Amino acid sequence: MRQIILDTETTGLSWERGNRVVEIGCVEFVERRPTGRTFHTYLNPECQFEQGAQEVTGLTVEFLADKPKFAQVVDEFLAFIDGAELVIHNAAFDVGFLDNELRLAGAQYGRLADRCSIEDSLLMARQRFPGQRNSLDALCKRLGVDNSHRQLHGALLDAQILADVYIALTSGQEEIGFAEPNAAAAAGPMPGLQLRADAPRPRVVVADDELAAHEARLERLRKKAGKAMWDQWQAPAVAVDADVPALA
Repeated sequence: MRQIILDTETTGLSWERGNRVVEIGCVEFVERRPTGRTFHTYLNPECQFEQGAQEVTGLTVEFLADKPKFAQVVDEFLAFIDGAELVIHNAAFDVGFLDNELRLAGAQYGRLADRCSIEDSLLMARQRFPGQRNSLDALCKRLGVDNSHRQLHGALLDAQILADVYIALTSGQEEIGFAEPNAAAAAGPMPGLQLRADAPRPRVVVADDELAAHEARLERLRKKAGKAMWDQWQAPAVAVDADVPALA
């Protein structure tokens, strides 16, 4: 499966009020592994930043003045993401802005959903951690992802951090070989592994010194508390089958 971890930076919070995209960052994954391919561009938004938005990104209108307009990079951008699953944190925000940019570039470009499936990592985080903060920074702290180098919001840097967060967020049994049980079954039994249902169960033999240490610990508990909870679970002695293998 091909996935594109995507982030944008904008001149404000609402494309409906005329705000535009000023940066796009994308990181490509195939089968949950980074390929090393990225897409990154700054954009001339042809408008001013809203108050506060400029401080978040550290970008300025002067810096962006000689950067390409979205219509100049739209074909390259779409070629990079086409057919992939997009992973976006708070997808409604970025998709709304990018769909608006596509509309302004020309009706022939359609919408992102016409070309890609979209996975919102924020919704995934809210399902896994209900009632908790699920911003990118909060998830980095919770999932052990290093974001110490993130001083300002940047689209490519945030996409790279989100990639680490997404992998940590979705890691599960498939990461340790349980995703394809049929493959293991098709391979047949492991050499030397007894699969007989009527085979005797192995018994565990505890070393004498470990048994003595265990009993001493129980005796201390009995003296201190009057009893040891372990005593109620001790099973009566049973005859040992000489044919049963011992595990030391």
